[in-house]
Amino acid sequence: MKSHWGKVLIAGCLATMLAACSSKPTDRGQQYKDGELTQPFSLVNQPDAIGAPINAGDFAKQVGLIQGASPRLYGSQSAVYDAVERWLRSGGDTRTLRQFGIDAWQMQGVDNYGNVQFTGYYTPVIQARHTRQGAFQYPIYRMPPKRGRLPSRAQIYSGALSDNYVLAWSNSLMDNFIMDVQGSGYVDFGDGEPLTFFGYAGKNGHAYVSIGKVLIDRGEVKREDMSMQAIREWGQQHSEAEVRELLEQNPSFVFFKPEKLAPVKGASAVPLVGRASVASDRSIVPAGSTILAEVPVLDDNGKFAGQYELRVMVALDVGGAIKGQHFDIYQGIGDAAGHRAGWFNHYGRVWVLKTAPGIGIFSG
Repeated sequence: MKSHWGKVLIAGCLATMLAACSSKPTDRGQQYKDGELTQPFSLVNQPDAIGAPINAGDFAKQVGLIQGASPRLYGSQSAVYDAVERWLRSGGDTRTLRQFGIDAWQMQGVDNYGNVQFTGYYTPVIQARHTRQGAFQYPIYRMPPKRGRLPSRAQIYSGALSDNYVLAWSNSLMDNFIMDVQGSGYVDFGDGEPLTFFGYAGKNGHAYVSIGKVLIDRGEVKREDMSMQAIREWGQQHSEAEVRELLEQNPSFVFFKPEKLAPVKGASAVPLVGRASVASDRSIVPAGSTILAEVPVLDDNGKFAGQYELRVMVALDVGGAIKGQHFDIYQGIGDAAGHRAGWFNHYGRVWVLKTAPGIGIFSG
């Protein structure tokens, strides 16, 4: 993942609203029961969270993939992983973390009340063909040689790159754009062969501009309604020329490289498990860190349902817009994952889990 719109559409303005609004909004899962936090991380003996993590199996799978793909990263965090897995096997009661040698450091959040921002990203599946034909008119490019400044998105759409750099032809300019901002995707060539993973190969070097913000600024989508689904719906209601004009407002452009039978990997070069891995700001939460997250549950329309679920996840990726007290949750592959990712711009509480010095660890 190098860039994706779920985390850049309205992140800044929501954070500002949270910090400035004295009425303490709760429509996106904000909580205030822990009171105001004065440190970026506060050591707590027992996280004030209800229930146990619901994804112990996925966490164990993610840890296994870390061990296989990056022994060095696994080695640096193995004590935490082992302790957390023992804790999960015991039932995952947050009141017993210290008994398993685990310290929980609560994050301050974007508003100093523990409200950490969650957005979502995913891996799309794109329909494409090897040659230009029928509805398949939209090129997906490999990285061209850098001889000076590469062309902008608008210039590329106008034919600035040779067809020699075309990897495939898709049937949707919007689908190409979504794969672009997600940073990778799977391509279905419609020939019965396994899907081909198109990994990130590089960018054209132009600045990223959020088309969601463009639509908000133009008054075409309300700020509170902005989501990936809203952008898709806007595209379905407008002509191809209008869609192209909107997408060209983002001059940044991503190039790809095809990889056969390749899993989705994050910046740590570790295969990602949906909703068991996150992108983080590594200056705040380093690669391999384990977090306990109280995540708001959304309904099918992306509205906060008033309930939360606990998840244990590992920081394995990064993102240009993931700064400070903000995580991007990897949602998985395909349309269902895209649906979840498209709605997510909500808030929950996060505790970074670390080994507790001088505390005996149960063997259970």
